[in-house]
Amino acid sequence: PNSMNNYGLIVNEIGMRPALTDLQQSVLLPIARLLFPEIGAAFHQHHSFMVQYRASEDRGLDMHTDDSDVTFNVCLGEEFTAAGLTFCGYVGDSEHRHFQYEYQHVKGRAVVHLGTRRHGADDIDTGTRRNLIIWNHNQQYRASKAYSLRMYNYQKESSPPDKRCLSFTHDRDYGVYKDYTPDTVANAKNAWCPPPQACYDTMGREMRASAKRGPAAVSGPRSVRDD
Repeated sequence: PNSMNNYGLIVNEIGMRPALTDLQQSVLLPIARLLFPEIGAAFHQHHSFMVQYRASEDRGLDMHTDDSDVTFNVCLGEEFTAAGLTFCGYVGDSEHRHFQYEYQHVKGRAVVHLGTRRHGADDIDTGTRRNLIIWNHNQQYRASKAYSLRMYNYQKESSPPDKRCLSFTHDRDYGVYKDYTPDTVANAKNAWCPPPQACYDTMGREMRASAKRGPAAVSGPRSVRDD
């Protein structure tokens, strides 16, 4: 249903787009306007899909941000243990990769957040978790100067990342703090975060030290700004 989940379906493609558009405009939009007055001021499109987590399938999901302006994530069940959401900072902020909050899903409840907030699905222990996720898009906001400049205004990271906020898909320094697995090591060559101008003060030194300890620790790009 997206570029990271292997189990689920795009509900827009099975005839549910009109119903979800009605839900978006009558229920989700008023909530978004209260929580996020600028970014959630209007919704023009949505990408709506279901995801499923099981210990034998997708157990969890790596840290990421959404291709969404405002995300609504509704837990539909079934019965499960663990499988919460870990939230970190906003992409481009100095605290982007710092832990903020751990959310535990409850059947019938939704969590609402901006698409730019880094988050990841914690591994499920038992049972099955199914969620309906609605990525809401505000085309007026996406046409604004603030949106177009958001990556140019990327702030320098204030300190090394929290381990629980690391992404094996996106982070160039993942191998400094955690070991890649055979399934994740291929992601290292395309890692981009943080961009060179936003490295925390000791990142270059720590990546060079990690590289000297052996190729298994860091398999991704080594190019960072000098300390």
